[in-house]
Parts: sequence; C-alpha cells; structure tokens
Amino acid sequence: MDDALVRAGRALRLALLTALALLFLIPFYLLVRNGLADERDITSPEWTFFPADVRWGNVQELFQDPSVPFARSLLNSALIAVATTLGTLLLASLAGYGLARIPYRHAGKVFYGILGTLLVPAAVTFVPSFVLVSSLGWISTLRGLIVPTLFSAFACFVFRQYFLGFPRELEDAAQVDGLGYWRTYWRVVVPNSRPVFAAVGTIVFLGAWNSFLWPLVIGQDQSAWTVQVALSSFTTAQVVRLHELFLAAAVSILPLLLVFLCFQRWIVAGVERSGID
Repeated sequence: MDDALVRAGRALRLALLTALALLFLIPFYLLVRNGLADERDITSPEWTFFPADVRWGNVQELFQDPSVPFARSLLNSALIAVATTLGTLLLASLAGYGLARIPYRHAGKVFYGILGTLLVPAAVTFVPSFVLVSSLGWISTLRGLIVPTLFSAFACFVFRQYFLGFPRELEDAAQVDGLGYWRTYWRVVVPNSRPVFAAVGTIVFLGAWNSFLWPLVIGQDQSAWTVQVALSSFTTAQVVRLHELFLAAAVSILPLLLVFLCFQRWIVAGVERSGID
C-alpha cells in the first residue's frame, strides 16, 4: 500500500512538472511557429499547430533586410554584453574584496554609500548621464553604450557579502608565501570564487543583453543599434512585419540559452553560496 502511494505521488509529480514544462515552452513554440510562417498564417482565425508551408526563406529575409541591420545588432549586443559583464565583474569584485578584507576605517561608510545608490531611481541619473556621454562625443559609439554601465552597486554588494565568508585560512597561507592583497586576489580568491562570478556574470549579461532604453537613446545611428532596438523597429506606424519580429525574437534568445547552459552548474552553486534571491 505504501509503495503504491509512493509510486502514485511520483507519477503525479512527474505529470505536474511535465505540464509546467510544456506551459513554459509555449512562448518559444509561438516564436518559432510564427517566425517560419507568413503574415496570413499568423493573423488567420483558423489556428494550425504548424504552418503547412514552412517559410525557411524568412531566415534569409531577416538577415538581409536593408531597413534593419539585424546581424550588426546581434554583434553589437554581444560586444556590449561581454564587455559590460567582464568590466562589471572586475570592478565590482575588486571593490567587494577591498571592502570585505582590506582594513580601512571608512570602509563601512563607503559600503553604505554604494548601497545608497541603489535607492536612486534610474530616471534621476538618466539625463545627467546622457549629457555627460554627449559632451564626450560618445553618441552612437560602443563606448557610450558600455562605459556608463560598467559598475554595479548590486554586484559590489553580492561580492562583498560573499568575500566576508571566504575562508581566511587560504588568504593567510597566501600571505605566508609573501603574496599581497593584489596577488592574493588573483591567485587565490578568484580561482576559488568561480560560482559567484558565474552567478553575478549571468545576471549582468542578461541585463546588458536586454537593455533597451539606454541603447535606444545613445545608439542613434543604425550602426550602433542593439538587438532590442532592432526588434522594436519591426513594428512601426507605417509597417508591421510580424514574421520577422517573431523570428528575430527567437534568434535573440539563443545566446541567453547558451550562456545559461554553459554556466548552469556554477550559477546554481553561486546562488546557493552568495544568497542571491
């Protein structure tokens, strides 16, 4: 009797997880289905699971559309996301390590000052940041899209909290070998903190890839468009290209899936150790 209840519970749990997984996959199915269909199949009141005439030419049309440089936008987003992630990891981890381990009587004040910036709405600093970038001549450049977003108070907070619990024995052993704070950070702390680096890096990468408002304002030329700005250009007051919009959205998701699949193990471990909620 007990074995039957256990098997029934497992079967029920499996059925529930399968249903939730299928529900989660519905948006991805719609993106692929509509991306490989024509406008009539997308807007038709008679729904079909998959279009009878799969239009693989939509892929070529997407990347050869002269009005939307989608390939260039993907490249820009990749460059911006990677550069922002690497820069944020470097600056935030150095700041977090310094606040957690280097003795300084004003460290607490500096830390709370950094935390205080999280309370300032982004809209408050948006216009001053734009004026500064414009005065530097960085409009429609990768510098203007990357440099203002390099430091993250949230990432600094996570690293600082993580390094507070980092084993001091490892750092003491490094100091016995004659290493200072800088070499201890690079040779001991960073190699043993890969999970939190992966977790924070993934969050920063997702934020940089999905950023829309700042790239929209700074990237005024098509050569500086990111993938999110390119997606918005498929629906305008003059024309709505639904199949290109759905297909472009599906393509833009692929890099995020690859990042998650490659760093999944470290992301989970980093969330557990750092306490990211």
